[in-house]
Amino acid sequence: MQVFFSSRYTFELPADHPFPIYKYQQCADYLVQQGLLGKEQLLDPGLASLEDLLLVHTAGYVEKIMTGSLSAGEIRKIGFPWSEKLVERSLAAAAGSIEAAKAALKTGGAANLAGGTHHAFADHGSGYCLFNDVAIAIRCLHRSNRQLKVQIVDLDAHQGNGTSAIFASDERVYTLSMHVGSNYPRDKFPSSLDIALERNCSGQDYLAKLKDGLEKSLRSFEPDLLVYLAGADVHKDDRFGQMNLSTEEMLVRDKLVLETAKGRGLPFAIVLGGGYNKDKSLTARLHAQTIGMALSI
Repeated sequence: MQVFFSSRYTFELPADHPFPIYKYQQCADYLVQQGLLGKEQLLDPGLASLEDLLLVHTAGYVEKIMTGSLSAGEIRKIGFPWSEKLVERSLAAAAGSIEAAKAALKTGGAANLAGGTHHAFADHGSGYCLFNDVAIAIRCLHRSNRQLKVQIVDLDAHQGNGTSAIFASDERVYTLSMHVGSNYPRDKFPSSLDIALERNCSGQDYLAKLKDGLEKSLRSFEPDLLVYLAGADVHKDDRFGQMNLSTEEMLVRDKLVLETAKGRGLPFAIVLGGGYNKDKSLTARLHAQTIGMALSI
């Protein structure tokens, strides 16, 4: 299984910034320290091209990002102060998802140790998301195979509103989002299937609803590729997720998604999604747990 990672995924943020930018490097380091991957197996994906971005995003929005000409309101909505390093990080993360999607079709499974920026719309960013890496990756695949059917399984604690909006009229893409119904974002955009949960629902209830939604959607859509957005913010100790899964139940979640894909002969590409645990080291370990499960499968 190919795993993509770049040192560009991490850059300097203000000391009091709530986003755990360090988690990407920590995840990569943890996988190596645990012997799950050799350092040489972490593949640098490079940077997404302007042509790649424009498959999804408007030219005006891309120009604002690249030139740092966003308004103060647009910057507040995104949640990051603009910098060249931020742009570079976003281009690298998008490239990682592009390469993981391509590799998954060739080998059966691949992962990007970043990505899942599902609050980015075609013409604006929000919620720590500049460019929608999964949407860009799928549109890149469609350049060479226009009929490829892709199912996104978005298990971040927050609805993937940007992704659902981008693919709203694309019958080749099925968006499944399982999230807390009353959590951010305030303005949801309908997915192909939304499973909106009560705050702090039990792990047992979560897993039962996931199993049912996953089986029904895969049976009806019959995709050629599954993209798994494996958010770590569903953990009971996450600061923003408002869910109640234990570390062990998150492992069961990952196993359920990935073994279901494997059982159907369905290639999968993993991106990390959100994670803001009260224990700063646990976020990266939860992401690494997902990758470890994928490697074992």
